Amino acid sequence: MNDDEAAVTERLRASVPSTFDGRDTEFGVHTPRGYFQQQLNFDLEQELAARDWLTFSEQNLCMVTAGAVFHDEIGLEAVRERFAYYPRDVWLYLMIAAWWKVHPEVNLVGRAGFVGDELGSALIGSQVVHGLMRLCFLLERQYAPYSKWFGTAFSRLECGAVLSPILSRVLAAESWQAREEALMAAYDVVAGKHNALGITPPVATEVTRMWEWPFKVLWGDFPGALANELKDPAVKQIAERWPVGGIEQVRDVLWSGGDRRRLVELLDTAE
Repeated sequence: MNDDEAAVTERLRASVPSTFDGRDTEFGVHTPRGYFQQQLNFDLEQELAARDWLTFSEQNLCMVTAGAVFHDEIGLEAVRERFAYYPRDVWLYLMIAAWWKVHPEVNLVGRAGFVGDELGSALIGSQVVHGLMRLCFLLERQYAPYSKWFGTAFSRLECGAVLSPILSRVLAAESWQAREEALMAAYDVVAGKHNALGITPPVATEVTRMWEWPFKVLWGDFPGALANELKDPAVKQIAERWPVGGIEQVRDVLWSGGDRRRLVELLDTAE
């Protein structure tokens, strides 16, 4: 802490009440550069690269860009605008990874249920629900918060009112057949949302039966369509190394700013 920060801290300590409306008060004093270094482990004097975006914790990006700025003499809003949302090709790549979190799992809901494993089918169904919700955040270009606020934030998305009751049916289903039907309905809504954006040529969906088994899957090649739209060489290189994602899942575990160096090293070791 430099002398100016120390002076402001002392003044606040003398002026800010210890409680407000029955709650304890807290405050912190930071420079923009120091704050973003602390939260994202990123120096604002550097240029942002694809590897940075794919190693920033999404919940931290949500935190540093959410809320209002009421007084700004230090250029904070201009800094926040740099992190407002993922660049186009990083965004497309994250959607590729998110679709791959859904595609391999959807047919397993029926396959597990078909052999009498309703608990396993329900568990897989819940994972697919999370994947579809994650896709909705991406499609609406909104950072997703961590698990405590994930459902609340989802309900505030444009598609939240339509999808919430459908996804609730998936989670409440007592048979794999009911679970399967609700998942196909949810998938159809998310697929329509993707096509409405016009970020790829329209992707056709069809109901298929996997290897003639008695369960159905609604499928569309969204990952392939998105991959064809990648232009940034740095993102294309990452997509070649991690074609179905993976790095975006690791950052959910190593989410603190101090962990980011380890994620960057993980990307670099794949070169």
